Amino acid sequence: MPLTLGHITLDPPVFLAPMAGITDLPFRRMVARFGAGLVVSEMVASGEMLTAKPSVRAKARADMGLDLAASVQLAGREAQPMAEAARIVADMGARIIDINMGCPAKKVTGGLSGAALMRDPDHALRLIEAVAEAVDVPVTLKMRLGWDDETRNAPDLAARAEAAGVRMVVVHGRTRMQFYKGTADWSAIRAVREAVSIPVVANGDVIDAESARTALQQSGADGVMVGRGAQGAPWVLAEIAHALHGTPAPRVPTGGALADFISEHYEAILSFYGTDLGLRLARKHLGWYAERAGAPLRAEMMVSQTPEATLSLIRAAFGAREAA
Repeated sequence: MPLTLGHITLDPPVFLAPMAGITDLPFRRMVARFGAGLVVSEMVASGEMLTAKPSVRAKARADMGLDLAASVQLAGREAQPMAEAARIVADMGARIIDINMGCPAKKVTGGLSGAALMRDPDHALRLIEAVAEAVDVPVTLKMRLGWDDETRNAPDLAARAEAAGVRMVVVHGRTRMQFYKGTADWSAIRAVREAVSIPVVANGDVIDAESARTALQQSGADGVMVGRGAQGAPWVLAEIAHALHGTPAPRVPTGGALADFISEHYEAILSFYGTDLGLRLARKHLGWYAERAGAPLRAEMMVSQTPEATLSLIRAAFGAREAA
């Protein structure tokens, strides 16, 4: 079933999670090509957004080039900067604004942002209210089950967020103190589903159709969000949507077509970041592609110093380029 946020329909309800340093515009475009109901930007710090720094504004670009809902995730600890950043992001074309209350990283929670906000629900609500009042686009919230096992307050915070104007809640089935250890507790998300009337999306350890189906059954959620499962496999969201919702099966590239696809992604990264920075940032994606495909020459790609050499290695590792 499609999800509706105001005038926006999210179909299929299989979404790309925000991942710092990963879900940049080039990667989101690759995922969107195969099909997804929603793609979310990597986290953007609200305070940095106000500086108009080009590299920060680039994270918030929402020009997907496709008829697909694009969401920009904001993080922060103060209401006014969050509201101002939300207005800027909306003016830049974001159709949805997501509030980060789930990031477990110490550099984020140490600044009282991300999952640390779940330790002070009253303050968290002030941020939510400020953002919801600042923009006309739908506002969503991503969070965890709680800070730790003694403070699993996701259902209460979700209910209060709905009252403050949030249109959808995404819950990662771990506490902050678990980071990414163990396994996601999808069944614990059911309490959030029962606490609100807005859509609830299950996140955490959703990597394929089987895990997505189980997550939905255990949580009662309305959709799933895929994070690390999409690394090296931008088509996995479309595969999940096909299996669960009967959408067209994606044409997953292999051989020469896979080499072409990866080369295109690589060149898009260089174009977006510039050659010097792009060369370094692209390596993690090439590593994930190689790991998924069991391709050779992974080590060589990790240290390649020029675009020409790297493209040659991609062709050798994944298959010769097909004739135009």
